[in-house]
Amino acid sequence: MSGKTVNSAILLLVVGNAMALISDVFIKLLEPGAPVFQFAFLRCLLTLLMLLPLWPQIDRSRFFEGLGIHFVRAHIHLAGLICMVVALMSLPLATANAVFYAAPILVMLLSVLIFRERLSLLSLLAVVSGFAGILVILRPVELGWGALAALGSALALAINAVMVRKLPSGQSTVHKLMLNYLLILPASFVLMLSEGAAWDPSILVSALGSALFILGYNITVLLSYRQVDANQVTSAEYTGLIWAVLIGWIGFNEVPDLWFAVGSAMIVVPLIMVGVRSRQRSRSGLRAQPVNG
Repeated sequence: MSGKTVNSAILLLVVGNAMALISDVFIKLLEPGAPVFQFAFLRCLLTLLMLLPLWPQIDRSRFFEGLGIHFVRAHIHLAGLICMVVALMSLPLATANAVFYAAPILVMLLSVLIFRERLSLLSLLAVVSGFAGILVILRPVELGWGALAALGSALALAINAVMVRKLPSGQSTVHKLMLNYLLILPASFVLMLSEGAAWDPSILVSALGSALFILGYNITVLLSYRQVDANQVTSAEYTGLIWAVLIGWIGFNEVPDLWFAVGSAMIVVPLIMVGVRSRQRSRSGLRAQPVNG
């Protein structure tokens, strides 16, 4: 699976999203009342340690370039991670992941607000349908801390995605990840100390498993999008919801109801349609280019 062809890139994303769900499972297996800040610190620390062997690939002379924007993104990432842990510990696996898919919808809205981009009719449909789908899944009568945390995690993902445009050009993905986790450590360490929880060795196991599989997901994304246009393969990302349903059903006896099915369709289907439309426009553009003799 090199990611050099569309089919291999799609397969990589399918496998990568399965790895992301396994990372979620390690969080889901935490005991009720487990110290969330302790887990967040350990996962960030372990992820940074796993990235250290790639240090020679980084331009060390420009390592702290764009420090301000990296600092803000890092702490938004930390807030999103904490929200994600709370959501996964409180909600069914599939429900939490369905709400996480609000992130692409929020990216569209933030792009309009910040960069003055214009939404197409189909993109606007995706935004409206997506938010309605979230309401269908969560239902206001069931809105609690877990649901709010899931929305908070989606918002953090969206803000970080939009802020990527502000990062210095030329920095590799490894560079961005390593600096991100390095900047997170002090705040996450202070939060862990303020939590005052006793050391729990089982947290270390969960954090290690979660960090390992989410890093695997990041690598598959890097390989998939490096040589293939994103609009050709991005719909494969939504297989994560299928994995969430299967793993939640088999591993946690969480059977999705009709509300979940309808709401998920309202979120995912319009996003897939946007991706398909983007792919069609890309192909039309290529066919329209003149051939130089």
